[in-house]
Formats: sequence, structure tokens, C-alpha cells
Amino acid sequence: MLNNLIFPAHEQHHNNSFLIAACVMGQSNMAAGATVGSNHNSRTNDNEVVAGRGFWPGLCTSIKHSSVFASYTLLAKADYPAELNIPLPFSLVSNNAKEDRLEVTPAFWWCRNMYALARNNWKFKTRDKRITKTQNIEFDTFAPDSMEEVIRARKLLEIWTAKAWYRKENKPYDNLSDKQLRAKGSELLDGDSKTVDDLEILGENMEKSNRCVLIRRVWRAYHAYGDMLLHYAMTNAMDYLDANPGETLTSLSALLKSRRQREWINLGGQLMMTTEFDRIRADIRSGKLASWKDIHKRYNDLWRRYPVDKLRHAYLSLCYLLRVEQMDAEAWQRAIAEEMRIQQYICDEVFLTRRKDYENPFRQATYRNAEEMTAAIGPLEKNSFVRQIQAETEKNLKRLEDLRSRI
Repeated sequence: MLNNLIFPAHEQHHNNSFLIAACVMGQSNMAAGATVGSNHNSRTNDNEVVAGRGFWPGLCTSIKHSSVFASYTLLAKADYPAELNIPLPFSLVSNNAKEDRLEVTPAFWWCRNMYALARNNWKFKTRDKRITKTQNIEFDTFAPDSMEEVIRARKLLEIWTAKAWYRKENKPYDNLSDKQLRAKGSELLDGDSKTVDDLEILGENMEKSNRCVLIRRVWRAYHAYGDMLLHYAMTNAMDYLDANPGETLTSLSALLKSRRQREWINLGGQLMMTTEFDRIRADIRSGKLASWKDIHKRYNDLWRRYPVDKLRHAYLSLCYLLRVEQMDAEAWQRAIAEEMRIQQYICDEVFLTRRKDYENPFRQATYRNAEEMTAAIGPLEKNSFVRQIQAETEKNLKRLEDLRSRI
């Protein structure tokens, strides 16, 4: 492995090959036998692979350079024949060799494996055993970088859904702007799921090939992305208001009124606005930051500011999602009700996705009987993480109810 940047909380198993430069932004798991990149193409030097947080290629997966992956991309085991650009976070990507097409299921983690997704936040923080934490690291799955990817992904799904509908209706759309396509897509995605499920929705510019890229279960993914955004926003708002008993929605809105910062960079595990990163680079060039000590001080100064920057981004993301300029009492009550639903959904899905391991007949086959399996792995009802989530959910539902009067 040469010329690669590997960010914190990275797991890499045996017999992996990094044939080119790569930037893997942490909280990732490189399964055994993964081959990242490919050899020279005889015309130019090798390029690189850039993978957002939570990157997870399956066993013996092979990908080509140059490729880019959004946060929490899961690659099903395959030899991917061409370069990839996957802008949809939390997706499952698979190579359907029989149909000769790439298939992408957005928001897969949220919809199908909530146990693993919820456990990520807990496990990375718990495993961080550093005595002196000199490096600042964002471990939260739902953070400004991943949530901006979610916002961009929703826009893409709106455009691609609209195009699919026009194709099915044999209506031209080449003269329509992205804004017009997004409006039609939003109308469809906010409507009946069957209308969208009956469409063949194709991704664009996701693979360097002439194959089609099928986007699967788009209606569900679109709404899952919306739930992620709302959960991110309300969790941050709830934590802030709990820590500041004198604050209300009105004072919070006044504090955070601004324009949403849409560009964030992961700098070795620390998230910051791209504007701040550009300022660091400019100050290094000018000599204002003349030593590593100066640079690290700037990092720490920005980290102290980060909770407010993140809170502001979360609040403005909520305004964007609810299509309001500023949160008022009606929007606040709606957001609280939705977050209560989402909290219960997370709790239920953590239990249900963990239960799959107990109901899987192939897992059961390695034990003589159910009693032996229970003795080895413990009863589902006593799973420590499931019980932890259930307790946190009960607590959070009460916290949310208490926020109804904090107008």
C-alpha cells in the first residue's frame, strides 16, 4: 500500500491490494480480498479512489480507478468492470451480471440494517480509547458531510424519477430544466408509492460504461432520506435545548439564522466548512500559519466552534426539508411529531434487524438446537445494544414531548 490516506476507525482485513492512490475517510471496513484500483491503462498515470465515511466493499470486491463513493456505500461482492461515481449515500451497490447492469439501492442501511447503522455511532465512540485525544474526530453517522450528500441525493432522485415518468408517458423532457424536473419528481415522490414503484428509474453518470444503472426502491429511499435529515436536525436541536434550559425555539432560530453551508470537508476525521479549510490554506501560503503548532491550534479553534456550526447546519437543513424560511410553532410541532415517529421506527428496526440473525435457518444449522444457540449468543430480548436503544428511545420520546412547550 503506497500513497494512501486512511482516516480513523478503519478496519482492513487480510490480502487486500491498494494498486493506486486512495483516500478512505474512516469508519470503514475493507473486507478480505478487496482490490482497490487497477493497473496502468497505458496512456496516463494511475489516478485514485475516494471513499466517504463508512465505506464497505464486500469480500473479494474489485473496483477500478478513478472511482468516488458517497458516505456509507456498501458494495456487494463483485468484480466491477468500470469506474464508478456513487453520489447516493447509505446505498447498496451491486453488479447484476445476468442483466448486465449496475443496480443501486439508496438508503439501504436505514431501510434494511438499522441495527448496524445505529450501532456505528456507539461502537466508534466506545472503541476510541485514546488517553490524550489530540486528533479531533467526528464519529456521528449523521453529520454535515453525510447530510449534505443526502440533500443532493434527494435532488437527483427527483430528477431521475421525473425523467422515468416522462419516458413511460412517451413525453419529451429534453427542454425541461432541472428545476422543472425536480418539481415533477417531487410531486411524484410525495404521492402514491405505486406510481413511482412502477417506473424504471435510471441513474446517470454513475458508471463509465454504456450499461444502464437501475435505481431500486426509489420512493422508499426518498422518504428514508427525509427521515434521516429530520432525525439529524431534531437530535441536535434536542441536545442543545436540553443543555440550555433557558433557550426556546424562538431564541434558537435567532441564533442560527443564516445560509446553510453546503460544502464540508473531512480533514483526517475532523469536519469543517470548506470556507474554513480554504482559509487555512490561504493562511499557510501567506505565512500567517507558519508552523504545525499554529495549524493545529486553528484545527482546535474550529473544533470548539464545530458544535454550533453543526447545530446551525442541522437547523437550516430542517428548514429546507420542511420548506420554511424559519421554524415557527406549527412547523416545530410537526417536526416533533415526525421525530417521535422516527425514534420509534429506529427502535423497532434495531430489534427486527437483529432478530433476523436468530431466525436465519443457516445460522441455526450450526447449533444442535435452539437452546444451544441461545446459550452461545444469548437471548434476543437481553441483547445489550437492543436494550440500550429501547431505553434511549423511551427517554427521547419524553424529551421530545417536553419540547412541545419550548416555543
